[in-house]
Amino acid sequence: MRLTLSSIQIARFIISFSWLYHGIFPKLIHIAPLEKAMTASIGLSSELSYWVTKSAGVGEVIFGVLFFILYRSKAIILLNIIGLTGLLGFVAVLQPLILIEAFNPVTTNIALIGFSLILLNETNKNKSL
Repeated sequence: MRLTLSSIQIARFIISFSWLYHGIFPKLIHIAPLEKAMTASIGLSSELSYWVTKSAGVGEVIFGVLFFILYRSKAIILLNIIGLTGLLGFVAVLQPLILIEAFNPVTTNIALIGFSLILLNETNKNKSL
């Protein structure tokens, strides 16, 4: 049996997986030091920082599931691009040194934005057929 995935499905799975992974592992299961540094940058107390990070994780998981389900919606794709751009800007302003670290938000977010543009282009093409 041969499994072939369209570019739409590949983009769908990668984008959804990324939101789910970044919500679950560095925020919900274990708060990563980098996540603590980010919330500390805006001056939150340790307790409030904890709850903001956990809430962000829940939000990312919800968005990942919604994206997986609604991946053909132009609105959800655009919301994804806006969110990724905003998160990249957030890091650039609050913790700019993170942008030159290995596996940083520049490489992650730009790649996901690229997949989003592919998904947007492919879904628009399929609607016009």
